[in-house]
Amino acid sequence: MAEDDSSIAELQNLEQALQNLALQRQNFQLQLAEVESALEHLEMAEKAYKIVGGIMVLSDKDSLKSELESKKEVLTLRISSIEKQEESLKKKASDLQKRVVDGLKGHHHEH
Repeated sequence: MAEDDSSIAELQNLEQALQNLALQRQNFQLQLAEVESALEHLEMAEKAYKIVGGIMVLSDKDSLKSELESKKEVLTLRISSIEKQEESLKKKASDLQKRVVDGLKGHHHEH
């Protein structure tokens, strides 16, 4: 039964890791939405300001735009990377869950 206990513990660890990844992904998606919103407002604005050290300074629209674009790119890559990790962990958890259920049924698979 010890093998089942360690599998259950591993499943719990996978669930925890998935929750952490989901939180990170949501955080990055929120940041991405803010960046996209900023880019939209920047298109319509005549003047652009940037907050630096708690004060707003007049900024060059083009450099601000490219800064936001690269930030958007980084966030998109991070989200995509997290989604891949989530997929991988979900598959691992699903396979492990199946093994645990099979183990409980008494069908021990020989490797």
